[in-house]
Amino acid sequence: MRRRVVVTGCGVVTSLGCEIAEFWDRLCAGKSGIGPIERFDCSDFKVRFGGEVKPFSADEHIEINAKEIRRIDRFVQFALVAAHKAVKQSGIELDQGDPYRHGVLIGSGVGGLNEIENQHDALYNKGPSRVSPFLIPKMMVNAASGNISVYWKLRGPNSAIATACASATNALGDAARLIQYGTADVMISGGSEAGLTPMGLSGFSRMNALSKRNDEPERASRPFDVDRDGFILAEGAGVVVLESLEHAQARGANILAEIVGYGMSADGTHMTAPDPEGRGAGHAMKLALEDAKIDPEKIDYINVHGTSTPLGDKAETTAIKSIFGDHAKQLALSSTKSQLGHLLGASGGVEFIVCAQALLEQVAPPTINLDNPDPACDLDYIPHEARQMKMDHILTNSFGFGGHNACLVLKRFDG
Repeated sequence: MRRRVVVTGCGVVTSLGCEIAEFWDRLCAGKSGIGPIERFDCSDFKVRFGGEVKPFSADEHIEINAKEIRRIDRFVQFALVAAHKAVKQSGIELDQGDPYRHGVLIGSGVGGLNEIENQHDALYNKGPSRVSPFLIPKMMVNAASGNISVYWKLRGPNSAIATACASATNALGDAARLIQYGTADVMISGGSEAGLTPMGLSGFSRMNALSKRNDEPERASRPFDVDRDGFILAEGAGVVVLESLEHAQARGANILAEIVGYGMSADGTHMTAPDPEGRGAGHAMKLALEDAKIDPEKIDYINVHGTSTPLGDKAETTAIKSIFGDHAKQLALSSTKSQLGHLLGASGGVEFIVCAQALLEQVAPPTINLDNPDPACDLDYIPHEARQMKMDHILTNSFGFGGHNACLVLKRFDG
């Protein structure tokens, strides 16, 4: 029999804060974490703003010395900090259980891009002998999962997911299945990304994927607004502790939410543009609902992918209508990327935590900057202000370059 999977701890590193309470309060207040980039000089760039985590120093959050910090990329530091906060909130003593039943699965879209850029400069400016011996273990997409397992000496399932902007949601879904089918009792899972670098910013800018509203960065992310002109590159991490219900109850854990459905699919149409009919996205939603064994009418709120791109927002709206039918008009939906920007492979991890908090607090966060709704995006996207509402089931969507689609259904825990 398939075991139930619950969430017992959450940790975030975002431009809106690195503590759950602060993050949640600012999110529900409609604050924006988007601003001018300060980590590097981007005065010659067409886009000069993003969702930067500032200030950030890993040793202010976890016990780690300067030498160890130098040996791990920024995205791994984010993951370790978020994992530490999730473990702390869960109250779990990882050294007390069977380490072979405790695993890690972290998603990331680009991994250690910062280190790749730094060592590229070292290679061409100073020669191959000056390339760091830590380049490979710092840049690997699996470096976050690996370092978390080393930090807590976990010996259970350990893997990494790289499905672009669907990475964290795929990681969470796959981690839940490892628990459901008895391979693990506890999984630390989510996503981390530090792609807000000169190369990352340049690459997405050259694709014309980013908003160019340099004069008003906090108003640049405008999901479903007729004036949207691209997404805002952001960084951070969202990591949670997942456990089997039996394991959590046996130790008297405080249960935050339950994962009941997971679906994934591919568009199979284009490497960067979504299927305009939203067929792949719709199929992932359908599979998640079927896995949860609930009718579409049971969903109260959707944390949409909503990146603020002209094509993506319209395709997602079309997909939601195709799956939910008449109920689509009754749904509450919002894009927290309007406040956080797009954390790429980490976005699904942070948004999963948003959904867990929404179930706990019975509050759905808003979509800010939705001043002039696109007629093609005619659903209830909770404009401007958070909404107090009854929620039992929530769907969260993540879609990535390559046509990757991943969706999860969370349920309010009721015993």
